[in-house]
Amino acid sequence: MSDSSSTPWPISGSRLDERDDDYSLSGGDLTEGLDLGFEGAQDILRIWRQGMRPDPDLTVSEWADKHRKLSSRASAEPGQYRTARTPYLRGVMDALSPSHPAQRISFMKAAQVGATEAGNNWIGFVIHHAPGPMLAVLPTVEMAKRTSRGRIDPLIEDSPALKERVQPARSRDAGNSMLSKEFPGGILVLTGANSATGLRSMPARYVFLDEVDAYPASADEEGDPVTLAEARTTTFAHRRKVFMVSTPTIRGLSRIEREFEASDQRRYFVPCPHCGHHQWLQFERLRWAKGQPETAAYHCAGCERPIAEHHKTQMLAQGEWRVTAISADPNAIGFHLSALYSPIGWKSWEQIARDWLAAQGSEEMLRAARNTLLGETWVESGDAPEWQRLADRRETFRAQVPAGGLFLTAGADVQKDRIEVDVWAWGRGLESWLVDHIVILGGPDDPACWDRLTALLSQTWAHEHGAIMTLAKLAVDTGYETAAVYAWARAQGITQVAPVKGLEGFNRATPVSGPTFVDATVNGRKLKRGARLWSVATATFKAETYRYLRLERPSDEDRAQGVAHPAGSIHLPDWADSEWIKQLVAEQLVTIRDRRGYSRQEWQKMRERNEALDTRVYARAAAWILGADRFDERMWRQLEKQAGVETAAITQSAEPEKSTAPEAGRITAPRRRGWKISTPRYME
Repeated sequence: MSDSSSTPWPISGSRLDERDDDYSLSGGDLTEGLDLGFEGAQDILRIWRQGMRPDPDLTVSEWADKHRKLSSRASAEPGQYRTARTPYLRGVMDALSPSHPAQRISFMKAAQVGATEAGNNWIGFVIHHAPGPMLAVLPTVEMAKRTSRGRIDPLIEDSPALKERVQPARSRDAGNSMLSKEFPGGILVLTGANSATGLRSMPARYVFLDEVDAYPASADEEGDPVTLAEARTTTFAHRRKVFMVSTPTIRGLSRIEREFEASDQRRYFVPCPHCGHHQWLQFERLRWAKGQPETAAYHCAGCERPIAEHHKTQMLAQGEWRVTAISADPNAIGFHLSALYSPIGWKSWEQIARDWLAAQGSEEMLRAARNTLLGETWVESGDAPEWQRLADRRETFRAQVPAGGLFLTAGADVQKDRIEVDVWAWGRGLESWLVDHIVILGGPDDPACWDRLTALLSQTWAHEHGAIMTLAKLAVDTGYETAAVYAWARAQGITQVAPVKGLEGFNRATPVSGPTFVDATVNGRKLKRGARLWSVATATFKAETYRYLRLERPSDEDRAQGVAHPAGSIHLPDWADSEWIKQLVAEQLVTIRDRRGYSRQEWQKMRERNEALDTRVYARAAAWILGADRFDERMWRQLEKQAGVETAAITQSAEPEKSTAPEAGRITAPRRRGWKISTPRYME
């Protein structure tokens, strides 16, 4: 070593020679005084050079065009990646480059416009040219695993520049697992927004948040997943990059809409091939002859002349992103893109017109079209249906369970002096019928009350085709007297009973999450992970219930001609009284603004009692847990066979609980543990 007055690692002449895009030392002063041997000295020099190297003056799009290879496993167009195929992504990717000053980039977009591949290009760029700790967050841990297998592994395997930096998972000490990819100078960790542990696992310079509108409201009850993930970047200050991508969902609740509106709101302006007028494409200007979507053409806002789709390639190539608002955060920028920009060979204007026409008449399909085609939020109608109109539409069922009902679920709402239970029958398309309304008096402090709820699990109802039906699943709310509910549910087992907890906010992708294991106190003894709890995004099912209640019914003439009720139709029996119906529509969706000016929607009660709506939501959650939203044709046929084949004698019986449904036609049968639903393993 040199004397103390010199630098600890002297550089001969304080000079660096640039050679082959790298830095090398002049002289051997760096290893002076160290008995490292030749190889050790070379290692020191290599590490020193890497540490001195600044971030490359290369954009993500340039890197992708040079190094990215698309796999046939993950792309419909395998081969060398070409930004020219989707020119609008150039601006988005370049904003992710180290040379760009933006720290928070949001991308609100339609489905299938290449946004996720832009994020994957960023991952590849980081691994190759700007290494550092990176966190990629998907809506769930399971989705993170699928993304790792289906997208990240092909990204690395088929791009030589990445393959040489990430060791194969099968090699010893490779640092490459399904949810963790180590590379020189950094690590990529994939996790789910439902895992608080994964979100606080490490500091991160880069954070990729994919499909943020599908994230749960809270990660393991520890807070907003986006906030938790962003907190990982605090120590990196101005060097951090956070990329948020999503197809939007509901106005006032959409995370990506909130981020976009707080940004500078960039839109992609393209020139008209006729007059040269620059404009961003809006759905209102896509027009076609009535009933002829094949005539769809875009009409220029400047000259009003129709633009044929074959002009799109040239228009996209000459397009540019333009700022349309002032950002609330100078470090935040945002992009918006609809499916109108999809390159030729992807989503055509004709197909967009066809999809829009097909969605007419269905509120659910219109919502999906607005989200996935236009990349815009849906304004949820939270107005409560008129209760008198619902009362006028009550029906007389031919049996306790009408012909269309194929399995039963129940929702139980625990109150101070009673437990209220509603039993619903479910059929194809989630058409549903209220089968029974039961009030068990006594409350959770009364053991006899729980005994009567237990007896309900064995109770049977008569199907119109003669079958004997029991409850397939009962969901019981844990919000009141939680310990008592856990103890009872634990005693019944997991086959027929599901303890549930309502969460605020919408989550259409996963309205029910879990189960998670929570501590429970049973007979005065605390059991670690003693109960299985399901979390329910109650706002999602309330909005769905109101939407189904507003569906128009076919006329008697249409019914006579075989026209069926729309999917999701809700049927109320003639014995449902006005008080119960008013409880079913006791809440309304309102939009409120918080102190920061962000709007959000929440359900608020318009009258004191709302048990009928709550029990409906829990029964719906029970159907979701059973897999009804994912049943295939084989499953529905299996249930129809059961409903028409399994029969038993009907006898009169007196029930221990108070029921507002007719007592005639009660069925007694040996105790059974639920209506048989054998869900195929791949659907679980």
